[in-house]
Parts: sequence; C-alpha cells; structure tokens
Amino acid sequence: MVRIVNLGSSFSAGPGIPPQVNTAAGRSGANFAHLLADELHADLTDLSVSGATLLNITETPQVANGQTFPPQIQGVPEDADIVLVLGGGNDMSYVGGLFMEHTWIMTAFSLVNRLKGASMPDMPPPADDDEVIRRFGKVLDAVHAKAPKARVIVVEYLTLLGPDTKPVVHVPFDAERLKRHQAVATKLQSATRQVVDSRSEWCERIPMAELSQAHGIGSAEPWVFGCTAMEQLTGKTWYHPNAEGMKAVARVLHEHINRN
Repeated sequence: MVRIVNLGSSFSAGPGIPPQVNTAAGRSGANFAHLLADELHADLTDLSVSGATLLNITETPQVANGQTFPPQIQGVPEDADIVLVLGGGNDMSYVGGLFMEHTWIMTAFSLVNRLKGASMPDMPPPADDDEVIRRFGKVLDAVHAKAPKARVIVVEYLTLLGPDTKPVVHVPFDAERLKRHQAVATKLQSATRQVVDSRSEWCERIPMAELSQAHGIGSAEPWVFGCTAMEQLTGKTWYHPNAEGMKAVARVLHEHINRN
C-alpha cells in the first residue's frame, strides 16, 4: 500500500472544514491529503497543525489549543512513498498579517483572554526571505534524510487575494494594503520556488498559487474563505482554503502523481 505523509500548517490541515478529526490541530478529514489518500487507496499519516511554522516541522514543539505537538518530522516513517509539504506562510506572517487588519476582532480576542486571566500570545516577527528559504530548505533536507525513497512534493499556498479581490468591498483595507499583502504572497511563492528548484532531483512543486489565481476572495468560484461576518458566525476560517479549494488541490496532486 502507498504511504502518504502530510506536513504543514493550516492550509494543509483544513480548519473550518468538516469533519474535524483533530480539533486542537484544526485538522480536517477532508483536507487535500485525506482526499488524495482516499483516491489512491493509500495509508495516510497526517501531521499537519494549524499555525505551524517551518521550525515546528523540524525542531520546535508546537502548543495549539492546549495540546503539545512534537516537531512534525518525528512522525515521518522511513518507508514513506510520498511526503506532502506546505509551509512558510506563518514564518512570513502572511495570514497573520491579514488578520491584523481586523482590529475589532483582535480587540475581542484580547478581551476574552483577559477575562480568562490569560494574555494574547506574542506574534513572532516575520522572517525575511533568506531566513524562510533557509528554514524551508532545512525542512526538505530533513524529510529527504528521514525518508530517502519518498517523493517529496511541495504544495504552494492557494491564492487568497486574486485579481477579482476588490479593496474595501471584499476585504477591510484599501488598494495600497491589498498590494502589500499580495506582495507578501509573491515573496512566499518565490521563496518556495527557489527552495524546490535547488533540490529538483528529488523534490517537486505543485504551483497552486498560479493555478488558483481565478479562485481568490471575491471570485465567482472561490477556493478560499473570505472574511465576512456570516462566515465567522458559521464557523468558517477566514483567509483559508474552503472545501472546494481542498478538492482542487487533491485533484491537481492526483493528476501530477499519475502523470509523473
């Protein structure tokens, strides 16, 4: 039986998408790794955790919703056939930067935490491009060392702010801020490409950022959740893949694996 491993952050875990198979990790049983494993009739080890940085994959335990997750690399079996990797966004404060635009919700979180006697967790400063490349390279090298026969497939983040995303209308910030957040996404995509290209003998990249340009927030067929009050009230996770987005990634992965 084919053995698949899934490493990464929330864009691979799938918070807000039912069924949630690990609520502390924000991990969905309908994320792209689960859908791919079902399609290939494969065994899946899903180690993804929402909020994970690249350091949480290689060396730093992660505390999420009261549960401590060891570095994800520790769970990679040596006989894995395919290892899916998605990361870097939290290192660059990509999605975190978007949430910071919603000052009212950050204030609400702070108030709730104060009532609980807790404080808001500190947000680490964003890593620069070179540091993200270094961290990502360390992740891929660790995976290759742990499972040397595995196909290592890096999945890019889905596009959030595409050509259909209108400032103020679809997101709560102006055109200048929109371009600034899009620039962070472009830097993340560029860093990911550089890391994979330098390891092309054993590492592959799925260009989901490009493939999802027409499916961002405000598009006719979005592959990501937006940031409306209704989405918040119905348990959707703002600025993250939706169920259709996960299906799209799984479909592209399946076609890529069968073709190569």
